Amino acid sequence: MNPEVAVLIANGSEELEAITIVDLLRRASINVTLASIHQLTVTCARKTKIIADTLIDDIKEKQYNAVILPGGLPGADHFRDDARVIQLLQNHYHANQLVGAICAAPKVLEKAGLLDNKTATAYPGTLEAINNPAITISQERVALADNVITSRGPGTAIDFALKIIEQLTSSEIAEQVKAGLT
Repeated sequence: MNPEVAVLIANGSEELEAITIVDLLRRASINVTLASIHQLTVTCARKTKIIADTLIDDIKEKQYNAVILPGGLPGADHFRDDARVIQLLQNHYHANQLVGAICAAPKVLEKAGLLDNKTATAYPGTLEAINNPAITISQERVALADNVITSRGPGTAIDFALKIIEQLTSSEIAEQVKAGLT
């Protein structure tokens, strides 16, 4: 059975990150559900409109192999301030499923208490502004710590998606997807 992933979006999400993640995961035959925390049609950070597959209320009880957050502002702030998102992340993390965030969205993982005693990366300044001494901040493009994966921003979205694919399937499948992008 193919892995199942929920990618959340919100008004103000970074569209390059959201679409890159969804596209690459689907190229790896991973079943992706794009779930909005607002209405079905979301207006992203650069005014691109994306139509979600469903709403968060329709998936919040479902178990996925991963829950992934794109960054972007104010999208990441909407995630951080939404109790449903925090609960979904915590439930999956504690069930040893992969949780991930890129760009500004790792601050959502921090609010959910999922970055303590872990190494994480984010858009420059994002985690530093939180000033949580329990987080080791990395400058790497992608950081993996147990079942938490983080990444820096739009320029690292492909690397982030490939690492998710590797974690959910295999390094061979990730390499096949990568080779198909050239």
